[in-house]
Amino acid sequence: MKQFMGLLSFLTNAYMIIIFIRIILTWFRGMGTGGMQNMLSRITDPYLNWFRRFPVLRVGFLDLSPIVALGVLSLVNRIFSTIAFYGKITIGIILAMALQAIWGALSFFLGFLIIVLILRFIGHLSAQNSGSNFWRIIETISQPVLNKINSILFKDRVQNFVAGIIISIVGLGLSYFILSMVFSAISGALAKLPI
Repeated sequence: MKQFMGLLSFLTNAYMIIIFIRIILTWFRGMGTGGMQNMLSRITDPYLNWFRRFPVLRVGFLDLSPIVALGVLSLVNRIFSTIAFYGKITIGIILAMALQAIWGALSFFLGFLIIVLILRFIGHLSAQNSGSNFWRIIETISQPVLNKINSILFKDRVQNFVAGIIISIVGLGLSYFILSMVFSAISGALAKLPI
């Protein structure tokens, strides 16, 4: 049983790497064609397409379905590797792993937003215009986040852009830190459940 679960853990790890390579290749123009890309598409797209059908996983032009798909595979992989290591698994461990997978996706999203806001701040300080595609993408992602955070914190009062972006970065950073501690404490408690 342990060896079989170890094999399943290895296979899910390999599949996650293949999906990650497929995702990275879609980010570059000209890399979306060819025999290698077609083979990767045939291997990964049936799984990824299952998650793409959920509209809640699309935020504007941003498609979060690959992140969720990788999170689910990561959870399954943790279950396989835990059984391979211990020879058993409890409901508490499964719940703790599920919570860790949720935190993994949420922390990635928060980290991504923090990086985008930092880039927007750097772009503002260095007087980068929105002429290039890169800065337009950064602006497209950052502006709704800034508007939402500022509307929550300041209601209808207009804030200085620099102050608003700094407050948003600090607020997301604190949220990241606090949520990390909360998820870690709850996961630890769940993992200790005897059932």
